[in-house]
Amino acid sequence: MTVTRQDFEDAVAAYWGAKQTQNNQSAIREAVGAGTAGSVRGGKHFDPVAALLAKFFLEAGYPPESIRISKRQGLELPGYYRPQKQWDVVVAYEDVLVAAFELKGLGGPSFGNNYNNRVEEALGSAVDLRRAALADLYPGEKPWIGYFFIMQDEAESRRPVKLAKGALPADSIWQGASYQDRFGIFCERLVSEQLYDAVCYVTSSASEPKPTEPVSSLDWRHFSAAIHSRLTYLKDLGFPKPEWPQSTLFTAPTT
Repeated sequence: MTVTRQDFEDAVAAYWGAKQTQNNQSAIREAVGAGTAGSVRGGKHFDPVAALLAKFFLEAGYPPESIRISKRQGLELPGYYRPQKQWDVVVAYEDVLVAAFELKGLGGPSFGNNYNNRVEEALGSAVDLRRAALADLYPGEKPWIGYFFIMQDEAESRRPVKLAKGALPADSIWQGASYQDRFGIFCERLVSEQLYDAVCYVTSSASEPKPTEPVSSLDWRHFSAAIHSRLTYLKDLGFPKPEWPQSTLFTAPTT
């Protein structure tokens, strides 16, 4: 089974607890040895998204033990400015970091403080890993990292935010931008500056869980295409080895 847009929409809806997903999350977690949803991460909200991303790599033939979505599996990766950093989804095969993902969200009521925290977290994680790669802490192929972000869609996140009068003027691009706009600009710059290889940025809410994609270059279509490109690139280099046939890794239960 391929990863579909419906899988993506179901995972975002499940983030809000709005529905049970239809993308075989339990079977995916069992396949990669992550156990129940409660063992994945403390908040549990991103469990459906973690399972969704794991499915790409299971279907590409990566051995289950190379796909980590649970804290007990070991999600830490080496950094340069700190010894290790825990990511949310890690796929490591032999000496190659096939992919690592940060899964983050932003909701009210304090969009301002949380927005700055999310920006700093994303920048810190990427810069630390990229610098570690330059220091040969990732000896295989160049690491690939992705960022999946859900912004709560409500009036406060859509309202233009006034810039503070600072010592020097801010970039004019921020003038009149809402928190939703600001995060779109931020995520575009993460990709253009090659801090992350791909970003998926959506807005959604518990009352209207169907995701909206404010920036076309950061939508699910581009994000999934980037993952497929990474898989194709490594496949051409012989990853994973053929002794891991796809059919033995994950078989969807019949309905």
